[in-house]
Amino acid sequence: MRATIRCFIVALISLTFTQFAGAQVVHLVVDDTIQPISAEYISRGIDAANARHADAVLIDIRTPGGLETSMREIVQKILASPIPVIVYVSPSGARAASAGFFILESADVAAMAPGTNTGAAHPVMMGGPPMDDVMKEKVTNDASAFLRSYASKRGHNPQIAESAVRESKSFTDQEALQNHLIDVVATSDQDLLQKLNGREIIRFDGSKAVLHTADKPVQSFDMTLKEQILGFLMDPNMSFVLLAVGLLALYVEFNHPGAIVPGVVGFFFVVLAIFALNILPVRYTALALILVAFVFFALEAKFASHGILTIAGIVSLTFGALLLVDSPIPQMRVHIWTALAVSVPLGIITSFLMTVALRARRNKVTTGQEGLIAETGVVHTPFTPEGKIFIRGEIWNAVGDPNLKVGQRVRVTAVDGLTLHVEPVTTIEGAAVPQPLGS
Repeated sequence: MRATIRCFIVALISLTFTQFAGAQVVHLVVDDTIQPISAEYISRGIDAANARHADAVLIDIRTPGGLETSMREIVQKILASPIPVIVYVSPSGARAASAGFFILESADVAAMAPGTNTGAAHPVMMGGPPMDDVMKEKVTNDASAFLRSYASKRGHNPQIAESAVRESKSFTDQEALQNHLIDVVATSDQDLLQKLNGREIIRFDGSKAVLHTADKPVQSFDMTLKEQILGFLMDPNMSFVLLAVGLLALYVEFNHPGAIVPGVVGFFFVVLAIFALNILPVRYTALALILVAFVFFALEAKFASHGILTIAGIVSLTFGALLLVDSPIPQMRVHIWTALAVSVPLGIITSFLMTVALRARRNKVTTGQEGLIAETGVVHTPFTPEGKIFIRGEIWNAVGDPNLKVGQRVRVTAVDGLTLHVEPVTTIEGAAVPQPLGS
């Protein structure tokens, strides 16, 4: 009897745990441009929801658009999801434009909050020479066909959806609902889940499913620390700042060997910038402009250009920053104020440091034994050819002409350890001759 009761309790606990694991809605939030980190986050969230046997995945999205490659990766993941995916444009005032529109249309349930908008999904070529009419038509046709391939299967109007691509049309929440681009308008996440409860949907593979979302716990699915850091670094403005400051720190270490701290900081910043730029679509011409800028700063210190080379370096650095990230939307490019705020001070500081360093190298050494070269002293003992001279308040061993007389002025020509090599100096008539202490 006890064994039977134990088995019953274990079975009850297992059944309860299984039911609890499936009785949830996994909630993701995408509040950024669509880029590789967004794709990784959504993909990982859908996989986690499937592993937990969740009832649905709810993706709150607000985005100005992003990269086509990342958008297609997200759409493919949503279409292949074994559990229903709900994409919800919220809160009021938000938008799902460009790439966000493609993602919205791919969902099992597309929803919007009042006061939101979507659309404006015409493809834009990133960088390079302007597209001719044939190439523009090819790109537009490709994007339109991709959208039509799944919009009709989701129960949406493919012709109206296509107009967002071909004519860059945008739609409010009510316009999208009336034109069958979305399935429901809801004021909040909970309102949406209540409205969807019991609704029958047709999955992308043609199978039918009934949503059970009312009064189900909503479990947030957050980005990992790695994704948060990469998301922060994916901001082109931050990547540019890290790269510029890192190069400046490496320059300081180059001119002050052994300082260590600037070298470590510069190396760390440059590595982080390269890592982020490796993910972003970067123009290598822009990187060349940034490096050319530092060459101009170095030449300013070497040649007296009266600031012309510094200005050229600042212009080169600014244009390099503005062209650095090859993106069709402003949110994924370096802002002009960021470029100027970094380029102008960095150009002035770098030119100043370079000038100081070169002047220091050109100046005659005035300390240590090397500082004695070209200094004048007085013969203290006769030379044989070795003798002693009095210089800078000290008596030094010296080697010189045996004809040198005591009290005669000599000039140091070289330093060999603790021995000075000297030559006679023509005595200026009437000039005072320094004498050793006690003479």
